[in-house]
Amino acid sequence: MKLDEHKTIFSWAMYDWANSSFATTVMAVFFPIFFSEYWSTGVSENVNTNRIGNANSLAGFIIVLLAPILGAIADRGSSKKKFLLFFTFLGVVMTSCLYVVSQGDWKLAFLLYVVATIGFSGSNIFYDSLITNVASEKKMNMVSALGYSLGYLGGGTLFILNVLMVTKPQTFGFADDSEAVRFSFITVGIWWAVFTIPLMLFVKEEPRAKTMSGFSAIAGGLRQFIDTFKNIRKNRMVFIFLLAYWFYIDGVDSVIRMGVDYGKALHLETNDLIMAVLLIQFIGFPAAIAYGYLGNRIGAKRGIFLAIAIYIGITIFGAFIKTEFHFYLLAIAIGLIQGGIQSLSRSYYANLIPVEKSAEYFGFYNMMGKFAVILGPVLVGKVSLIVANATGDSMLGTRVSISSLSILLIIGGTLLCFVRPSRENKTLS
Repeated sequence: MKLDEHKTIFSWAMYDWANSSFATTVMAVFFPIFFSEYWSTGVSENVNTNRIGNANSLAGFIIVLLAPILGAIADRGSSKKKFLLFFTFLGVVMTSCLYVVSQGDWKLAFLLYVVATIGFSGSNIFYDSLITNVASEKKMNMVSALGYSLGYLGGGTLFILNVLMVTKPQTFGFADDSEAVRFSFITVGIWWAVFTIPLMLFVKEEPRAKTMSGFSAIAGGLRQFIDTFKNIRKNRMVFIFLLAYWFYIDGVDSVIRMGVDYGKALHLETNDLIMAVLLIQFIGFPAAIAYGYLGNRIGAKRGIFLAIAIYIGITIFGAFIKTEFHFYLLAIAIGLIQGGIQSLSRSYYANLIPVEKSAEYFGFYNMMGKFAVILGPVLVGKVSLIVANATGDSMLGTRVSISSLSILLIIGGTLLCFVRPSRENKTLS
C-alpha cells in the first residue's frame, strides 16, 4: 500500500469537504436557529438551549456506545469504507428528511437531528481511521490539516449558497425564507453524498491476511474491543491522552455546537450570527493549513496547548460580550484555532497507536470526543437553567453557562502535560 500519493490524499480530504456541510449549515447554524423560531416556538430561550443540548448529548451517547465496537469490527473485516458509507447514507437521508418536518413539530425535528448527527459522527470514526492508509507519519500533521481546511472551505461554500437562498428566497423560487431553510437541508444531503464519491473510489484499505464477515466479525470485534480496552489501560500515554482529549475537546465542541444558540439567547440578529459563522469558515480554511505548518515547527503537542489557552480566553470573554462586534471577534479567534486543535489532535493520536488497529483505536478516540459532547451541551443547558431559576436573571444564566466550559479546557490541558510519546514519536512532542 503506497502512502503520501497526492490523488489519494486529496480524495481522502474531500470527505471533510463533503460532511462539513452538515457541521456548518445544519449543526452550527440553521438547526439551532430554525429549531427556536419554527419547530420549538412559544418557550423560553433557556428551554430551547436545553433541548438542543439534549439532542447533541443523546447523539453523542449513542456514538459512545457504538464507536469502539464498530471500530473493532471494521478492523477485523477490513470494512472501514463500508461502515463509512453506511453512516454517511444515514446522515444524508435523515438530514434531507428535516425538509418535511412541519412547524411546531419539535419532537420529530429533535429525533431526525439526533439520527443525522449519529450518521455524521459515526462516519467520522472511519474517516479518521483511514488517515493511516493515506499518509506516513512524516506527512500526518499536514494531511490532517488539509482535511480540516477543505472542510472549512467546502462547508463555507455551500453555506453561502444556503444563506443566499434564505435571504433572497423569491430569487430561488421559494415562497418564503422558511421554505428556503427547509430546502437547505436537502442541499446538504446532496452535497454530502456527491463529494463522498472520491474517497469511495480512490482511497484503498490495506487488506488483512484474514478477514471476517457477519457474526464472526461481530464476535471477533467484541473480543478485540475488550483486548484493546485492556491494552489502552496498560498503554499509559494513550490512556492519558484520551482522557485529556475527552476534557479539552468537550469545550471546543460545545463552543462549536452551542455558539449560535448562545448568540440567539443574547438577542443578536440572525444575520450577524450567520456572518460570524462565515467568518469562522473562511478564516478556518487557511488557518488550518497554517496550523499544520505550525505543528511541524513547534510540535503537535505545543500547538494543542496554544489552542487550548486561546479557547479558555474565548469562553471567558464570551461571558462578557455585549455587541455584534464582540461576537465577530470571538468568531475570528475560533476560526484561527478550531481546525488546528482538531487536526493536530487527530495526527498526534494517530502516531501514538498501532496502524493495524487504527479503526478500533479511533473508535475509542471518537468515543471520548462524543462522550465529551454528552457533557458539554448538557452543562451549558443545565447551568443556564439553574442560574436563571436561582437568580431570576435568564441573561446571567446564559453568560455563566458559556464561561463554565473553561474548567473542562483547563483539566484537559493539565492532563496533556503528562503525555510523553515514545522515542520514535519524540518529534511530535
